[in-house]
Amino acid sequence: MCGIAGLIHRGKTVDIGSEMQGMLQALKHRGPDSTGYALYGEGSKGDYILRFKVGENVKEGSTAANEEKAVYDERRKQVDKFIRDLGADILQDQQLTPYSFRYVIKYDKDLMEFSKKIESVEMTEILSLGKTLELVKDIGDASVVSKQYGLDKIKGTHAIGHSRMATESGVDIRSAHPFWGYPFSDVAVVHNGQLTNYWNNRRALENKGMRFMSECDSELIAVYLAQKMRSGASLENGMQDSLKELDGVFTYLVATKDSLGMAKDTMAAKPMVLYESDDLVALGSEEIAIRSLLPQEIDTYDPYDGEVKVWQI
Repeated sequence: MCGIAGLIHRGKTVDIGSEMQGMLQALKHRGPDSTGYALYGEGSKGDYILRFKVGENVKEGSTAANEEKAVYDERRKQVDKFIRDLGADILQDQQLTPYSFRYVIKYDKDLMEFSKKIESVEMTEILSLGKTLELVKDIGDASVVSKQYGLDKIKGTHAIGHSRMATESGVDIRSAHPFWGYPFSDVAVVHNGQLTNYWNNRRALENKGMRFMSECDSELIAVYLAQKMRSGASLENGMQDSLKELDGVFTYLVATKDSLGMAKDTMAAKPMVLYESDDLVALGSEEIAIRSLLPQEIDTYDPYDGEVKVWQI
């Protein structure tokens, strides 16, 4: 079933981590398996924020967790070496869990080359790479993941998020949303629905050199949009094309460093509720997510079938 949510504040910075937690916790009943956040914060003085993992979530204190720790440490050392070999400087490094890390790096070369090198380390995946994007996803509901990663401390202007019920793939971080729009900085996607032409599109995109890190059909949307932008299309044009070229029933949200977008397929089978004012746009699979921000009486509406909308901060 899954639940997705998004919000964008125009002209001000707020406690974006706390706001998105409230929206996703309200949607917990739609998917308790994993939760993901793409938060657009204040950045780090123009340097890149790199979030990556070197393994999966293993139950703390278990024999497997104890055995994995040494493996995780070795993979992180290899990542550090590759970052420096690529000519990047590590300005900050933070270990968030035994398998998950947040770095701030200075780098001014090709992101595709950088990403491929880092992800050549076994079981290593870049969750996000951007100037303002902080992408976090893990097993558990919204409050569990927020507390684990200290997301209530992140301030920003906009965000998207996802509460997942695993259907087509496993309960793991690799299959959780959001998905980064590799190799573009600050692009993330969340999705509710099912794509029926996933494998044909995946093979076509892989033949163009695009990478997939999971077998979750939702990742296709992020990769699809990345390829469109790589070829010179605007985000909005890429989203319009997706309605014609991706088959299935779906509603998805996409965020960039300064915008929030929504696309709904022509059958409009997957729900989306929208609230819009002069200074705030909020969307959710159910109105209860928006009510976590605005408990007072408000007017909401359902976007039309085949509709694409983009809002700027």
